[in-house]
Amino acid sequence: MDPILALSATRMAQLLRDQSISSTELVRAHLEQIERVNPQINAAIEVFAERALRQAAVSDKRIAAGDARPLEGVPFSVKDSIEIEGAVCTAGTVGREHAPPAVRDATLVARLRRAGAIPIARTNLPDLLFAFESDNLLYGRTNNPHDLSRTAGGSSGGEAALIAACGSPLGLGSDAAGSVRVPAAFCGITSIKPTSGRLPRTGRIPPPGGWLEALWQIGPMARRVEDLIQVMPLLAGPDGIDFTSPGVPLADPRNVNLANLRAAFFTEGADADVSALVRAAAAKLPGAVEEARPACLDEAYDLEMKLIGPDGGDSMRAYLAEIGSTRVHPLLTGWIDKLEPYRTDVAGLQRYWQEWDQYRAEMTAFSRAYDVVLCPAYAHTALRHGESIGEENFRGFCHTMAFNVAGWPAAVVRCGTSSEGLPIAVQIAAGPWREDVVLAVAEFLEGA
Repeated sequence: MDPILALSATRMAQLLRDQSISSTELVRAHLEQIERVNPQINAAIEVFAERALRQAAVSDKRIAAGDARPLEGVPFSVKDSIEIEGAVCTAGTVGREHAPPAVRDATLVARLRRAGAIPIARTNLPDLLFAFESDNLLYGRTNNPHDLSRTAGGSSGGEAALIAACGSPLGLGSDAAGSVRVPAAFCGITSIKPTSGRLPRTGRIPPPGGWLEALWQIGPMARRVEDLIQVMPLLAGPDGIDFTSPGVPLADPRNVNLANLRAAFFTEGADADVSALVRAAAAKLPGAVEEARPACLDEAYDLEMKLIGPDGGDSMRAYLAEIGSTRVHPLLTGWIDKLEPYRTDVAGLQRYWQEWDQYRAEMTAFSRAYDVVLCPAYAHTALRHGESIGEENFRGFCHTMAFNVAGWPAAVVRCGTSSEGLPIAVQIAAGPWREDVVLAVAEFLEGA
């Protein structure tokens, strides 16, 4: 592999501005890497080779003219639920296999393009995004680059696998229950689920709407935290279309004084390797650290499922029927079936909403005592294919669900390696709109 492929996107952009390498050379190197690794990991489902090389030539001219933008000439990849102009966005479901190509980029894709970045591939995911493994009836299964017998996670599993295998330096995923954080943890990269509403969701499949919207956020993924810090200001801000995305100022992680932070950590429910690493990470922090957790986290899993499926999954079944997904993957069926116990009536939905308000109030109270929380991203390292839907394993995703329900920003960063040679990540969360704290701590732990 060309050594430049292992660098951060930020470092690649600097080398391009210095004209130490051309965008054409960089894009071609990534295309060759995808050709090498994709037969094993099945992460990229469409590669924009000719289109990316044309755009790279334009970037080379801009750089030569001294007109480079922040990510000029750097390639990026996109989960196949986020629209790219001229490409079919299938969301991994049969009913969208022959959907018309998108007529415009999703807002966040357009913003990366305006920063000079170049879409190079769209990546695999589960059927309609609902699984913690990336497998569907259109494109098949994505494998973990560290161990092909294991899943890359879901729903942004193709994105995580491609970045981990150096086929892309950074990309966009989405997260309603852990879908950028679980794959990043399983594949040993970094990602952030921003505060709910921080980034516009315009141009996403399934389309936005309903209370579920408060759980769902698009988030960047990369190999290095410095790339998340670089791209968040490029992505943030209202677009005038997604009315749930306000213009809350984005603070700079480099201005965070870690010594002043009060940190809490917990490891409940995690195996020995994961628990030990979370404790080791907490011990590295320079500020005050205590073992503590909000009691309401015990309700996170059930509350997430109540908010996704108060109709027992009927609305999801109706959407699948409406778009023509007459066949669905067993992992999606398994998820929908898990919603049946949460079926309720209008009065029950009102109770769910009250529980949600109480949960967020308790989390807010906890954030007054602690500035940042460290915990597992998942209870174990990457699962073997097919294991995520088992009841015990599935409930283990409560660690990421906890912060979807709260609406808090949460990132994951690789901090170690298991006894089996698999990545272990730590999850870092903070109160709403404090991405600066989350990313400052993530960058510190990455270095430590």
